[in-house]
Formats: sequence, C-alpha cells, structure tokens
Amino acid sequence: MQVQILCVGKIKDPYISAGIAEFEKRLRPYAKIFITELAEVKIPENASASEEIRVKEKEGELILANVKEGFSTIALDPYGLSLSSEGFSGIFREAKLSGRNICFIIGGPLGLSPELLKSVEKKLSLSQMTFTHTMSRLILFEQIYRAFRILNGEPYHK
Repeated sequence: MQVQILCVGKIKDPYISAGIAEFEKRLRPYAKIFITELAEVKIPENASASEEIRVKEKEGELILANVKEGFSTIALDPYGLSLSSEGFSGIFREAKLSGRNICFIIGGPLGLSPELLKSVEKKLSLSQMTFTHTMSRLILFEQIYRAFRILNGEPYHK
C-alpha cells in the first residue's frame, strides 16, 4: 500500500521534522509513505476575508493537481469525522481490501477551500482542538503508524 501525505508548507521546526522522520522509519515495513510538500500561497498582510478565500482556492487547485491518480482522498478538516485509533485503522483495512492507496491532504495555515473539501472522498478531524498544520502532520504520522500496528495485531499503547 502507498500513502501520500499531501501538504501545504514546509516544516521549519526541527523537533517536528525529527518526529516525522522517526515515524517514517517505523512505517517502512508496513507501507510506502511519501510526502508531497507544496509551496504556501503568500497571504497578504492584514488580508481581507476575500483575499483569504482566494489563497485557499489557489492552494486547493495546487493540491488537487498533485493528488496521485487512483488514490483515495482524505482531507484533514476540523469539521470532519472524528475516529478512535481503531476506527482510523479501518480506513487502511478498507483500502487494503479494495487495493486502493490513500492520499491525506493537509492544508496551509488558513485551512482548505470549500471546493476542495467537496471533492474529497472523506473528511477527517484529528481533534476538536486546533493544531498548526505542521503539528497536524506529525500527529497524522503517529496515528498512521498506530493504525498499522492495530491492523497487524501488534501491541500499541492504548
């Protein structure tokens, strides 16, 4: 199985990069994980609501143009489905059974455009709390690792 993490922006914090690198290493036996980082669209200083909408639309177009063909799309969205770790592992079980690959989409600081959210197959919330988009990437990696441990009947911290 292949898992694409499609995200806007680069990680600047070394501790987040180190955490992601650790989970990438741990995930190697389970799946091919690859990150596609897209450049953030510049947000004008003191941006108006309409300027923020345009930024999200531009980022959304860029994101959709970079989803690998044949991948199921799952957007991280605060209003998406909230799952337990066991429920999250079900996403991978379904994908494996259907022979599909998965693309997780993480937006930039302003989030994702409504058009992009309408076009994805699923919307998933990591929490009702707000995280930076780079922290969300680390949390997603940890949960993907946990999901594969669950699927393989291996121990994981509950």
